[in-house]
Order: sequence, then C-alpha cells, then structure tokens
Amino acid sequence: MAYFDVASSAPLHPVARQALQAALDEGWADPARLYREGRRARLLLDAAREAAAEAVGCRPDELTFTPSGTHAVHSGVAGALAGRRRVGGHLVVSEVEHSSVLHAAAAHEAAGGAVARVPVERSGAVDPEAYGRALRADTALACLQSANHEVGTEQPVAAVAEACREAGVPLLVDAAQSLAWGRVEAGWSLLAASAHKWGGPAGVGLLAVRKGVRFAAVGPADEREAGRSAGFPNLPAVVAAAASLRAVREEAAAEAARLRGLVERIRARVAESVPDAEVVGDPERRLPHLVTFSCLYVDGEALLHELDRAGFSVSSGSSCTSSTLTPSHVLRAMGVLSEGNVRVSLPLGVAEADVERFLRALPGVVAGVRERLGAPAHEPAAAAGGGGGAARDGGGLVVDALGKRCPVPVIELAKVIGDVPVGGTVRVLADDTAARLDIPAWCAMRGQEYVGEEPADQGAAFTVRRLV
Repeated sequence: MAYFDVASSAPLHPVARQALQAALDEGWADPARLYREGRRARLLLDAAREAAAEAVGCRPDELTFTPSGTHAVHSGVAGALAGRRRVGGHLVVSEVEHSSVLHAAAAHEAAGGAVARVPVERSGAVDPEAYGRALRADTALACLQSANHEVGTEQPVAAVAEACREAGVPLLVDAAQSLAWGRVEAGWSLLAASAHKWGGPAGVGLLAVRKGVRFAAVGPADEREAGRSAGFPNLPAVVAAAASLRAVREEAAAEAARLRGLVERIRARVAESVPDAEVVGDPERRLPHLVTFSCLYVDGEALLHELDRAGFSVSSGSSCTSSTLTPSHVLRAMGVLSEGNVRVSLPLGVAEADVERFLRALPGVVAGVRERLGAPAHEPAAAAGGGGGAARDGGGLVVDALGKRCPVPVIELAKVIGDVPVGGTVRVLADDTAARLDIPAWCAMRGQEYVGEEPADQGAAFTVRRLV
C-alpha cells in the first residue's frame, strides 16, 4: 500500500519512535519536582524546548508545548485577542485557513467580535495588498497560514507580515504544513504547528509567542508552560516530537528537490493522461511534496475507494464524499472544480516506483468511475434523447437535478448541451451546494457561458448559454 496522505498525518518517524521509547524510561516523572527523577525529566523537557525553538526560529522561553496543533491555534487566537482587547475586537483571517483557525474565528464572532475574511486568488494565495486593506485601527489579530493544507500553495507571509507591522497588528501563522521544510519567513508574532504533520507523535502542538506580544491566556491556568497550556505534559511525546522535527528537517533539505520533481511529474502526467482534469494550486510557490487535482464527472468517494483498492491512500476535498455534503472551503474560495478532487501528499523517502504505479493506474480508475456514472464521452454533439431529467419550458431547456448529488448535476448538463442551439440556454435546477462551484467550472472547461444563478422553488437555477 502506498501512503500518499502525509498532509493529514505522517507516519511516526523512526527517530520519534526511538526518542519516545527512551523518554518513557527517563521522562515519566514530574519535571517541576526537585528530586532526581524530576530533574532528569526537566532536563529532557528543556532540551526538547531548545531543539523545537531552534527549528521554529524563536527563543526557548517563547515556545509552549500544547496537547495538539488545534489547541495551539485556539490558544494562540484566544490569547492574542484577549491580550489586545483594549485595541478592539476585530480579527482578520484568510478564506482558506485551516478549520482550526476558522472555528476560532467563528467562536470569536459568536461572542460579539468582528471577523474579516480575506479572499484568495485562483491559485489559493492571498493578495498582500488586499490583506493589508482588511486591517483596521481596531484589528487585534491577523492570521495567515504559511502554506495551504489542501492545495500546497505557499502564502506571501513576509509581505503580509510587513503590512501587519505597519498597522501595528500581530500576525499568527499556522505553520503546520510547512514547518518540516524550514522556518517560516520572518515577521510573524505568533506561530502554531502540530507534531503529527512531520512524523512526530499525535497529541503534541507548538505555540510560539514572541516577546513583546500582548497575550493573556484564556481559561484556568497553572504554573506549567508559562500558564499558556495547563496540565501535566506528555513528556515522552514532547521529546519525540522535538527529536523528529530536527531529524525531518535534516532529511527535508535533501528530499525537497526530489519530491518537487515527483510532484511536477504528477502535475504534468495528470494533465496529459486524464481528460477533463484540473490541477489546482500555484504551480511555483508551493510545498514540494503536495499536489491536488480535480476530475470532471467523477464521484469523489468512489474515486477514493477505487484508488484505495488499487493500493493508494490519498485524500479529497470533494463534496461528493461520505464525510461532507459541501465542497472544501478551500476549493470554494479558489473558485475551482471540486468534483473528483484528489490530494496527493508524498512522504519523505517515497519510492519513485510507487509514484509511477499511481500514474499508470489513475487514468483507468477515473475512466471506470465515469463509465459507471454514465458520463458523456463527447460534447457538445447532440445526445440522443437528451438527458433523462430534461424538459422544455418557454425559456429553453430545463434539467431537473434536484435531489441529485455531485457530480450528477454536471453530468446531466453535459448530456443535454448538444440539444441546445448555439446561443440558446439551459437551466439546471439543483439543490447540491457543489453545483454552485462545478457548473461555472464546467463552463470554463467547455467554452460555454455561465449566465448566473437565481433562486428556485427548491435549491437554485443555474443558467448556461451554449457558445460552441
């Protein structure tokens, strides 16, 4: 089985395993105690903090270990907002942040705070000038990921950090996806990360808060971790996390170029061998190991199951999977095709042969899923009999796709477009959220005109004009 989903969670690194086993024997005592076992545990904790701080690029006393990366984000957002509450209650985030940031923003909004969500370009990156314009006199905190977790696009952290510095606003960077590859660009005020993303054990996060940043921990606190993360630390896991971060960083320097080459091969071969596939994300400013693409007329859940049967573990931001009925918020913000979405994130040391095997299997898997769904092979030649749910009214052809999920509404549209005269229109009735994203994307891929959306008795009516 080829595991291609390290963006979700990386396998435990051998160094992490060794450090964890050693620390279980040496680091079980309370590091706050003065007896021999406590002093030994304290030495391990201090060494882990120094190693992690060196990797992050901060002082050891600026770094806190937390129970998870999500906990680090939530604590960082809440603490920074509380520390600057006299400035105001305005929070700025991008539309493609990790759900932990967006959930923290939603909680702040529910408590009466204000949130500005900065849109992104089609590549998935924010425009630094647009981000700067979102900052206000009452902005207490700004958040920006270092690289996107779904499409790999690197964000212009340095430029945004400079805009935040000029406005006097601290910037929290979610570095979960990029920290294994190197330090985040200078200028950030707070930084969060998660150990299981780089091959450390789950249940360890990092929160760095620069000296001088106003920060007030929210909720009950104790004497541990400078009052920013209450409770007894999982010292063996912390030691393993720090050790594996150092080891992974050393490997990443050599592996980055090789993995970038494999990702470029995937990007090129998917475009060549899989019809109607859209590779998304910035082609240059991106993580070296991650690539994402979407396939027209494909059920995301079926595609992932078939790839799993073929021996490949991948992820998806598609709406048509059992875990969600809406497209990924990242794909939605980018305005790209969401159906049949596949995210491939390669582990360190991945065999080139496994990547080649994946590229050989992918076209047949996609074709098989499309065939089972009855996707049209050719367009816009007139389809005999049209789509099963098509009818005519005074305004032209109508496709009733109510109650049908991604990718069926787009398939039904493709089946009938050939029955529409050039210049004529077809209205697709759909109550699937993905249609709002996928029908315009289909029009762009097929050279047709997306006229727009209007409310219907159920769901919405999406109008398309045939141009070719």
